[in-house]
Amino acid sequence: MTGTTPPPLHGPSSKEKKYDRQLRLWAASGQQALEDAHILLINSGPGVVGVETLKNLVLPGIGQFTILDSAEVTEADLGVNFFLENEHLGGSRAQHTCNLLKELNPDVQGHYINQSVESFIEQPSTLNPYTLIIVTAPVSNSVLEKISLHASKAAVATFYVHSIGYYGHFSIHLPPAFPIVDTHPPAESTTDLRLLAPWPELSQLAAQKTNNLEAMSDHEHGHVPYVLLLLNYLEEWKQTHGGKAPQNYKEKTEFREMVRKGTRTNNPEGGEENFDEAVGAVLKSLNPAQASSAVREVFESEECKNLTKESASFWLIAHAMSIFYKKHSQLPLPGSLPDMKAQSADYITLQNVYKSKARADLTEVASIVHDLQMQIQYPSPIPEKEIEAFCKNAGHIKLVRGRPFQLNPFQWDKETASNLAGWMGLQNPESLFLLYVALQAWDGLRLPGAQDANLEIDIANMKKLARQILGAFLKEVGDKDETGEPRDVDYNALEEYCQELTRAGGAELHNISALVGGIVSQEVIKVITKQYIPVDNTCLFDGVRSRSSVLRI
Repeated sequence: MTGTTPPPLHGPSSKEKKYDRQLRLWAASGQQALEDAHILLINSGPGVVGVETLKNLVLPGIGQFTILDSAEVTEADLGVNFFLENEHLGGSRAQHTCNLLKELNPDVQGHYINQSVESFIEQPSTLNPYTLIIVTAPVSNSVLEKISLHASKAAVATFYVHSIGYYGHFSIHLPPAFPIVDTHPPAESTTDLRLLAPWPELSQLAAQKTNNLEAMSDHEHGHVPYVLLLLNYLEEWKQTHGGKAPQNYKEKTEFREMVRKGTRTNNPEGGEENFDEAVGAVLKSLNPAQASSAVREVFESEECKNLTKESASFWLIAHAMSIFYKKHSQLPLPGSLPDMKAQSADYITLQNVYKSKARADLTEVASIVHDLQMQIQYPSPIPEKEIEAFCKNAGHIKLVRGRPFQLNPFQWDKETASNLAGWMGLQNPESLFLLYVALQAWDGLRLPGAQDANLEIDIANMKKLARQILGAFLKEVGDKDETGEPRDVDYNALEEYCQELTRAGGAELHNISALVGGIVSQEVIKVITKQYIPVDNTCLFDGVRSRSSVLRI
């Protein structure tokens, strides 16, 4: 009898080895999304923060980037931009930064356009090839408005970035509906044991494995999975509490003591870790399997309720999920189990019960999705992997409502202004809202700053405009708070920001631009991969005080 040769073992590919650490963060699907991306950088001013942002996107392997920059390399560039050298003086800044960025990763394609942004965006459909746009200040409001209009029409995410002296800022213009399935919530929040609503197979397993705890040997007693222990004691509790599980903190505390008393203190095998796990899981596991407010927001959105042939697959699955939730009063079971003290055979049996239930829930949701596709004559089938990913993460999906850039600093949306007047903004001493106001004034004037002979006049003009912008804001929200007292506005801080921004003269410090570029690139990756939750929607950094702030504007 001739033996058969087993197939050769295949280790990770060279690509998997190269990107191993990041694949652990956003998996193969996220990496593929990066490789499909084509980012346009509209580089203005000194241009350091834009190139630093691209550096952090080239290294993990975005597919393509294009730099739009009409500037020539000057002596000033050599002092702050690490991607330019003496030999580049007088040459195209776009060309030389592009070439050096490509050297970081041969997998990435780089392009450059040596043209002014004003003439570039006048060409029809010129922005269409790009899947994401990054704009660095300063640009005129008319240019930013055209880019913002394209972002809204084409649903292309766009970033607007400042790096001036010690200060940094970026705002994100996302599509009106930006849903995220894989939000990567903390591990402790993803455990869904369904102890208050066990299905028949789980109840049967619990009854079988805990039939007579008192008669068990010490080894068996110390290895009953804590999930089954809790189900056993819940049944015991219900017998004396009208068939109800513990309802409040007091009852849960009493139940926890009830479980604790079941521990054998004289177990010669070194204690009963399974009972310790059960006691520790009481408060976090005995909760109804209700959808969070973020999930309900998805279910109640117009995009979810009113499906059409043009609806994204996300909304079909979300609608199917809402039907499932309405029917069962719970979301599909993820099917994963945490580690626990148990004999291997018992743990595998319990794991299979959870996985079987998860597969049954997935099958039901997939069936609903199929029926919806038939009803609306959806043009293409939705892969089961996509439905499976949704079911697995159903409890943590998130809908971010994108907002356009605030192009007119004298017009404030009432809801936004009201939020910024509260703890998000003026009432919070840690908020950098006043820095945002100062940057709006800087955008309005774009002063030459320290290189100009009239620095004091420039500072005075900046302060004046910033106070006018803040005055328009206060006019919208009222100059008195809810108690009738005058709003506490730190005008000294506002004027300090204005003075520093003017003194910087639009110059960038490399360390600040590198830091801001790192933050921006992190948010770009979130948006491209549609994983994790991006900033919503404005982030500011104060390098003088080493603090940051996120505002929704």
